[in-house]
Amino acid sequence: MTSIQQPRSPFAILSPSSTDSSRFQIVWLVVRVVVGLLMIHNGFSKLADVQGFATNVVKLIGLPYPVFFTYCAAYTEIISSILLALGLLTRLNAVALLFTMSIAVYFHLKGEGFHVAPIEAASLYSLIYLLFAVGGGGVFALDSVLEKWLTRSQNTTP
Repeated sequence: MTSIQQPRSPFAILSPSSTDSSRFQIVWLVVRVVVGLLMIHNGFSKLADVQGFATNVVKLIGLPYPVFFTYCAAYTEIISSILLALGLLTRLNAVALLFTMSIAVYFHLKGEGFHVAPIEAASLYSLIYLLFAVGGGGVFALDSVLEKWLTRSQNTTP
């Protein structure tokens, strides 16, 4: 038996698309991998000049133990970015990266006031990480693979 497909309305392009669609999931994967890989260099740049970052950034925003927090930010940006790109513990890593980018936005606002150029990248990263914190990694994430594997193993256990 064949199903009869209804002709698509010319306004279908304006309707919201489902997050279950293959196209959406492919774009979600690409964005997750790209923002994950792009953020890694920020962590390595902090490690390249720990004392400079600690003095010029962490002290300026008023956090205690600036060297400690520099290492925390650097390793969060490196490790969480890699895990985000892989889609492993996506929501947790997105929240960690959202936190570091929120501090970056605060730093730029405190240091330079409300000038769009300095806070633009940190704000855009923050919004993207917020999307992943809420939406998860998608169907092409290791989280989904692990979830399917765990569900299957629970269903086959007597």
